[in-house]
Amino acid sequence: MASPANSVPDTQLGLSSADIQALRYHQQVALSQTGSSRAASQASSQGRLLLDPGSLAALSNYFDRLMYSIQQRWTSLYQQTQTATQTQYDRAGNAIEMADAEIARFHEILRQIDELQTEFDKVRRIGEIVKAYRARVEALDRRI
Repeated sequence: MASPANSVPDTQLGLSSADIQALRYHQQVALSQTGSSRAASQASSQGRLLLDPGSLAALSNYFDRLMYSIQQRWTSLYQQTQTATQTQYDRAGNAIEMADAEIARFHEILRQIDELQTEFDKVRRIGEIVKAYRARVEALDRRI
């Protein structure tokens, strides 16, 4: 079988076998979009890649569209990531604000408990003083 005139053996490109397979695949896809995938299939079956100006232009256009598609997807994912990050940041900020408010409320409750404890201690001391006076009055009353 004769090789297509504007093709090169894929082994001359210095690519790995995985890269060659990917390049063949993308060249066939690109040329199928232009309606000339038969030549690419024939070259591929012979272990060659088409390098004519039309094939290279189709491959270049295909890769430009592919890169644009990848860029659009990346931009979309980046925006989604930014939104998710901002949402989590806002939630964390709200949680911190709520925790700070609860801590402040707890401190206020503790302050009020301390005040009540102080008042309770005063009342107990007054009660002890009253008991002492009552005992003295009762003792005086008995003496009289």
